[in-house]
Amino acid sequence: MAIDRSATLKRCRSLGIEPGMVGISRQSKRQPRRQARKVSEYGMQLKEKQKAKFIYGVLEKQFRKYYEKAKTMPGVTGENLLGLLERRIDNVVYRLGLAQTRRQARQLVTHGHIRVNGKRLDIPSALVRAEDEITIDEKSRSNAFFKALAENYKPLNLPAWLAADGAKLSGTVTRYPSRDEIDVPVNEQAIVELYSR
Repeated sequence: MAIDRSATLKRCRSLGIEPGMVGISRQSKRQPRRQARKVSEYGMQLKEKQKAKFIYGVLEKQFRKYYEKAKTMPGVTGENLLGLLERRIDNVVYRLGLAQTRRQARQLVTHGHIRVNGKRLDIPSALVRAEDEITIDEKSRSNAFFKALAENYKPLNLPAWLAADGAKLSGTVTRYPSRDEIDVPVNEQAIVELYSR
């Protein structure tokens, strides 16, 4: 399994993303360099794709598969693409506030701490559906991480398509997300134009 291990703050700076977008509270102390040259249309489209891949922690091959799937779905391809990325279980765990970053959420899922509709799920790229219930595995609740989380549980910016239960450390997918509920600073149309060249 390939993992992007690039330095997070450095990558945020190069892509022009706020570190808070990927769940990191600290800021880089380096001063941004001035861009002297003009960015081409292709360069702008490529940067938008790199932003989306970095934020959701997806590599090129998998991202391309999401695009191909979004193309076959009814509706706008770009919005479908972001909707599919939002519905990944690692992103849903992050959105519910059960993890501080998407990388941490991915690790929680991979290690088998998350259950969907009562069944253990250890594939971070699995897509959730409407009415799915996401819970912490009973055995994992005694873990120090989850005990501390239960005491201080407070989901930040919980989207309208998710419902959280702080007492049970669980959440429900009430419906699929719409584009205006996805706060990712990505121009999805530029990604579609890049792939349709």
